[in-house]
Amino acid sequence: MLKNRLLDDAKSICLYAISSCLPETGVKEALKKLDIQGDIYLVSTGKASFNMAKAAIEETDIKQGIVISKYDHIKGELKKTKCFEAGHPVLDENGIEATEEVIRMCSDLKESDSVLFLLSGGASALFEKPLIELEKLQDLNRQMLNKGLNINEINTIRKKLSYVKGGRFADICKPARVYAIILSDVLGDDLGTIGSGPTVKDDTSVSDALRIIEKYQLELDKETLEKLKNSKDADASNAVNIVIGSVRILCENAARKAEELGYETIIVTDAIDIEAMGAGDLLYSELSRYEDVKKLALIMGGETIVHVKGKGLGGRNQEMVLSQIEHFKDREGILFMSLGSDGTDGPTDAAGGYVDKDSYNRLKALNINYRKVLEDNDAYHALEKIDALIKTGPTGTNVNDISIILKNIE
Repeated sequence: MLKNRLLDDAKSICLYAISSCLPETGVKEALKKLDIQGDIYLVSTGKASFNMAKAAIEETDIKQGIVISKYDHIKGELKKTKCFEAGHPVLDENGIEATEEVIRMCSDLKESDSVLFLLSGGASALFEKPLIELEKLQDLNRQMLNKGLNINEINTIRKKLSYVKGGRFADICKPARVYAIILSDVLGDDLGTIGSGPTVKDDTSVSDALRIIEKYQLELDKETLEKLKNSKDADASNAVNIVIGSVRILCENAARKAEELGYETIIVTDAIDIEAMGAGDLLYSELSRYEDVKKLALIMGGETIVHVKGKGLGGRNQEMVLSQIEHFKDREGILFMSLGSDGTDGPTDAAGGYVDKDSYNRLKALNINYRKVLEDNDAYHALEKIDALIKTGPTGTNVNDISIILKNIE
C-alpha cells in the first residue's frame, strides 16, 4: 500500500505541476491581468503557438492574427487568423515568408493599436527574416554548431543578422504597444534567449559578435560581415514581456502540490543542466541531509544531457532514474521519478520513469544488468520490463524536465 501511495503521490505532484504550465491556462490568466486597448493584432510563434493563439482568441476580440508553427502542429482554423507551418529546428523558406507576412501586418500600426505576441520554444527557427540569404545563414549556423558555440554565443551573432530578433520586432510594431506572453524553455528564463528575444533589447554588441567570430575562426563572406558590422541596436521600449510558464514555475507548482499532500518540500535546483546520471547522483545525495524528516519531497528541474554511445532506446529522464536504481534497493518508503514536461523523453513514447525499493530486484530476477543497459542507452526497455515507465502522451507544453524523490516512512 505504501508503494502505491508513493507512486500515486509522485504522479499527482508531477502531473499537477505540468498541467499548471499549460500554455492555454497561462495565456488566459495573463490576459485577465492586462488591459489591452485599441485594435489588437495577434502574432503567435513557436511549437505551442496554435494552442496559445486559440486560447487568446477565446479571450480577446482580435482584428487580425498570424500563427507560425512547425509542420503538423496546426490543428484547424482560427477566427480572423492566418496559420502557417514552417521548418524546425532548421529555418526554411516557409518560415521566412510567414515572418514577412507578420512584418507587413505590423509595419504601419497606430499608437492606439496593440500587438499581442505569443512566444514559445522553437521560435528562433520559425520566426525569422535574415539580413542575408538563407543559404548563407544556414552555412553559418552549421559552422557555429560544428565548432561548439554555446547558445548565448550563437544568439549574439544571429541577432545581428536578423530583422526581427534582439528586440527588432518590437521596433517594427512602433508606435503600437506590444504585449509579449512567453512560454519559456530556457533555464533561468533569459528573455533575450527565448526565441532570440524578438521583443527584448539586445544586451550584446557588434564587438561581442566579432570577438566570437574571431575566437572560433568562423568563415563569413564579405557581404555577411558588412551586414553584421552595420547592424543597428533595437530599442524595444514599447514592449511588455510576461513569462507564463517556465521550469522555475514548474518546480514551484510541484512544491505547492507536495505541501498540500503533507510533504516537507525542498526545491534543490530549478536549473540543472549536467549529465543525466550526475543529476541523479546530485538529487539522491540530498537525501542524507534530511535523515530526520519522515515525509519529504526533493524537487529538481532543468534539462540534463545524455551522451549516446549505445544503440538502445531511452531518454534523459529514464536514464537518470535507472542510474540510481541500486541506491533505492530495499529502502522502504522512497521513490524517484523524473519526467519530461512535454510528455516525450528522448525518442520514446514515455514521459519518463521511476524506481523504488523493488526495482533492482525485479530487474535482477529477469537477468537484466542495469549497468549494461545504461552502457547501451537502453533504459526504456529495462523500465518497460518492470512496468516503471510513465506515459502521459503529448502534454501541450514544454518547460524542461521535473524530477522528484519522495520519502514517506511514517
